[in-house]
Amino acid sequence: MTSVEEPAGPGGRPRDPARTRAEILDVATREFARAGYEGARVDEIAARTRTTKRMIYYYFGGKEQLFTAVLERAYGLIRDAEQQLDVERLDPVAAIRRLAEVTFDHCERHPDFVRLVGIENVQGAGHLAASGRLGRTGSPVLDVIRRVLAAGRDSGVFRAGVDAVDLYAVITSFCFFRVANRHTFGTLFGRDLMDPAQRAHYRAMLSDMVIAYLAAERTPG
Repeated sequence: MTSVEEPAGPGGRPRDPARTRAEILDVATREFARAGYEGARVDEIAARTRTTKRMIYYYFGGKEQLFTAVLERAYGLIRDAEQQLDVERLDPVAAIRRLAEVTFDHCERHPDFVRLVGIENVQGAGHLAASGRLGRTGSPVLDVIRRVLAAGRDSGVFRAGVDAVDLYAVITSFCFFRVANRHTFGTLFGRDLMDPAQRAHYRAMLSDMVIAYLAAERTPG
């Protein structure tokens, strides 16, 4: 954070800090997702808002801190969606299906999030590792997955030995691939993974694959 005083709004009127920060983050999210970390310019972000470059530096300190804040908010949104999962009253199979559907829906609704994650991987996840809000904290949904897996094992519908992080990786991999690789996959194979007419098919396919992976082995006879 820089030491400059907060610039006033148009006509010298005081600004609403929360609204200003949110506006900057909205525009910065789109610009980083469009141009990447190296290609995005603070000048361009300022030009697309009702603020100034000085205001951006006041609130965030610089481009690096702004990108970190964008990542923190993007990850915060999916964590909020995951924390709203109400699966305690569902049977284990239905609970896992619901988790897969929530992840599928979130990635579809927030393609910029998928792009930002790809950009941060190119950056070696340095912003993520340095974040005081994210870092190595993982996701609270892992505790939910562990409970559901345990319930499934106890009831005999899930096999033993499935790791919650592995399962989360399986789910998110398809959801991210569908968004991030839409154009290359479509060019190579002539199939649009984001085709609205195929949405229900891919959503169900994800859940079916995950449940098949978890299914307990049955002894013949």
